Amino acid sequence: MNDKTTATLRFIQVNGITMRIAEMGSGPLVILVHGWPESWYSWRHQLRALAAAGYHAVAPDMRGYGKTDKPEAVEDYDIHHLGADIVGIVDALGEKTAVLISHDWGAIVAWQCMLLHPERFTALVAMSVPFGGRGPMSLVDMLNKAHGDDFFYILYFQEPGVAEAEFDADPRGILSRLYLSPDSPREAPLVTDPKRVAGGWIPRLGAAKGLPEWLGADDLDFYVGEFKEAGFRGGINYYRNFHRNWETTPQLAGAQVRKPVLFIAGSKDVVIRGATAEHLAAMMKPVVPNLRGVTLIPGIGHWVQQESPEETNAAILEFLDHLPKP
Repeated sequence: MNDKTTATLRFIQVNGITMRIAEMGSGPLVILVHGWPESWYSWRHQLRALAAAGYHAVAPDMRGYGKTDKPEAVEDYDIHHLGADIVGIVDALGEKTAVLISHDWGAIVAWQCMLLHPERFTALVAMSVPFGGRGPMSLVDMLNKAHGDDFFYILYFQEPGVAEAEFDADPRGILSRLYLSPDSPREAPLVTDPKRVAGGWIPRLGAAKGLPEWLGADDLDFYVGEFKEAGFRGGINYYRNFHRNWETTPQLAGAQVRKPVLFIAGSKDVVIRGATAEHLAAMMKPVVPNLRGVTLIPGIGHWVQQESPEETNAAILEFLDHLPKP
């Protein structure tokens, strides 16, 4: 279909929107679902590895990102729309099923896809965000209870129009502060007051003193260019649906992800908060009975598939190699 060194970018129609996808290789379909604030480009290392291993690897710009459509309504970014988008990719490519590989918000979407559309997805690699089942209350309610008037980014994102205005005014400022390794040197933050009224997020994050080894200047320039054009509103709207997603999925109480799953994260990813592989496995096993393993890559942070592509690719390919052949 295309060579195994360069991704082909094209547009497809899915679930009522136009979506840009990057694809490489031919064979069984694998869909790579990115998180916030990212792009199909976050999977550049995995696209090549999967194509070389005999898979049709497809990485979309998710709804609201890059060159994909950006609906206006906040509720158009709920989990039902996002899941239907991924199902729509499978349909648009003429397939019946796919394997999902996912990171960050993409992992949240993929976990829910496995529950809401189990007949369409045969296996999952989830990165960074583990799954412990439906909680007793929505995440937003839990965070409000925990943080009160203190700043927390997910609560900041609930404020209509505020976070996107901050980030749209300085895309490089936010991205260069987020796309770092755990040991990346930073300047001191400009805002240290924990109260939300003290300021937004950029001044709370110390400016990077340089780029991490895994992120070239051209890589950062690509991301900045994408967000300068697309803006941040679409991606932030995912967060604005946390409560709606919980309210509209009561049927998922007690539901299990029964297909094969591999979980990957950097050992220093802030999302897992220092949890060991054993603790993560014990937390997930009751609702992910076919969990095939938890891979924590030592010393690596949140952007695992970019920070440590060789180790990430090796774990993915070993997992895929042990799945039943379609």
